[in-house]
Amino acid sequence: MSDVFDQPDDAATPLSVEEQRDLIPSHISNRRELNEAEQENIVRGQDWALGRRRRDLLTEKFTTNLHKQMLGEVWRWAGDFRHSERNLGIPFYEIPAALRQLLDDVKAWIEYKSYPPDEIAVRFQHRLVAIHPFPNGNGPHARLMADLLIMQLGGKRFSWGRANLRDAGKMRAQPFRIEGRRQPRLRTAAGVRALIRVIPPSSHPPAPRTGDWAATSGDQQRKSIRLYS
Repeated sequence: MSDVFDQPDDAATPLSVEEQRDLIPSHISNRRELNEAEQENIVRGQDWALGRRRRDLLTEKFTTNLHKQMLGEVWRWAGDFRHSERNLGIPFYEIPAALRQLLDDVKAWIEYKSYPPDEIAVRFQHRLVAIHPFPNGNGPHARLMADLLIMQLGGKRFSWGRANLRDAGKMRAQPFRIEGRRQPRLRTAAGVRALIRVIPPSSHPPAPRTGDWAATSGDQQRKSIRLYS
């Protein structure tokens, strides 16, 4: 099994030795076989997620369950928050609270119509990746969560530069198209970061109380954020 992880893969988050031991299929002997197993599992997870309308989408339970559906046939830690540090993401001990805050923020954005639906979905994807809650698979997981959200809001799925998520786990800086506009705009992963200059988590405004929203729905909500057309 060590040969699998000795082979470099720029698209994969490096795993700890303990996490590597949680590989389930015993027949995997190289990185190509691992990538193929992961992608097949991701596609099955996608089919599961798209099979029915999800009322519990913006919950921790669904967020972790989706990750398990996407990688649970390959990794025992699928669906569990990471317990080690990464060069990406927040400290692992902050993940549960940060995820709950994100889910609450998204609910508030929807309720108070803080942003257009596609912007809400992209903001959700961007912050979920920034949290990096799982040992691996955070990219395809966050993109599918955003797809499910925009569909729930009445929009169309993002293409993410692919026809589907079959290759999405290995995607780096690929373009995607925001659908549902009169003039759809092509953006790269770098363009998403330019589209949304995320305010540091500590600076995010709290979800407004209903009585305060009229005073905070405009400039304050969009302060320090620049939209590129």
